[in-house]
Amino acid sequence: MNTMAKSFLVGCAALCGGATASVACTGISLTAKDGSYIQARTIEGSALKLISEYVIIPRGQELQSYTPNAVNGLKFTAKYGVVGLCVVQKEFIAEGINEAGLSTGLFFFPGYGSYLPYNPAEASRSVGDLQLNAWMLSQFATVEEVMQAIGSNQIRVVGLDAEAVVHYRIGDKSGRQVVLEFVDGVPHFYENTVGVITNSPGFPWHLANLNNYVNLFPGSAPNQLLGEQALSPFGGNSGMLGLPGDATPPSRFVRAAFFRNTAPQQPDGFSTITQCFHILNNFDIPIGIEHKAGQGPNIPSGTQWTSAIDLTGGKVYYKTMYNNNIRCIDVKSIDFGKVKYQWHPMDKSETQPVEMVKLN
Repeated sequence: MNTMAKSFLVGCAALCGGATASVACTGISLTAKDGSYIQARTIEGSALKLISEYVIIPRGQELQSYTPNAVNGLKFTAKYGVVGLCVVQKEFIAEGINEAGLSTGLFFFPGYGSYLPYNPAEASRSVGDLQLNAWMLSQFATVEEVMQAIGSNQIRVVGLDAEAVVHYRIGDKSGRQVVLEFVDGVPHFYENTVGVITNSPGFPWHLANLNNYVNLFPGSAPNQLLGEQALSPFGGNSGMLGLPGDATPPSRFVRAAFFRNTAPQQPDGFSTITQCFHILNNFDIPIGIEHKAGQGPNIPSGTQWTSAIDLTGGKVYYKTMYNNNIRCIDVKSIDFGKVKYQWHPMDKSETQPVEMVKLN
């Protein structure tokens, strides 16, 4: 195995291997009144600092997938230009969009998803699970095209690390979104009817689990009598009393589903982007809650970055644990026929810039 492959697997093992506390990604989607469709998410790594970069892939770029052995998997040429947000290495896009408006993201799925065993004889059509986003984004324009390609068995998705099983959120600018999960190597697509994704268990389980919270509603519960004792809420939002507040995937799924589906619809794409960041602030993982006292890593947050992608307007927004200022990459301003294949750190510095207030 070459040095790059080894460095990736070491990083992957540090992120996932035996460290389920680090698996805490939360995704939501919202549509503005003007039709702008937004997909947003957090990405966590509470065991260590993730190497996080943004990557630009031009049209015509030659790419090749990793396999568990080396960089000897499927070779493919980018039909569409891509902007991706990567973890560990530039090849591994965790969230991204292409110039046609297709957006995909991966979310860790330990204990429930599984791939077929890697077969070296099929290396030439094998795509590493953490490179599947790059393949989908560079090859297809719509959700339907992705579903047909994966359903036709033209590629073989392989796991690059036994502990790093993932599932995927796939959406296009029409507003359609599906969740893709591999179980025993078989792909399963689910229409995302609630606009939310987290981690394990499987997506159908999360939808069924929402029935446990059928009693929740926005606003306040009414006053009532319990025998002769008058009962009234202590404060607002008592209709949501019982909403789970911990950081486990099932609890985050429920909380995100209620936050997302009770949020007032915004007029346009940028207002909706801002709303997504506000909602996802509630899912930041503070260092300390997932570790025994004194054993947490020396990083500012378990939530390493948060992104929001406007599929309609073609814009990628992100902020990081080191810099809460929102930055934007305008996909439509990039000439993917001329731009070079390039990648850059999300943060130029690990110091939060502070704008001083100037008084007259």
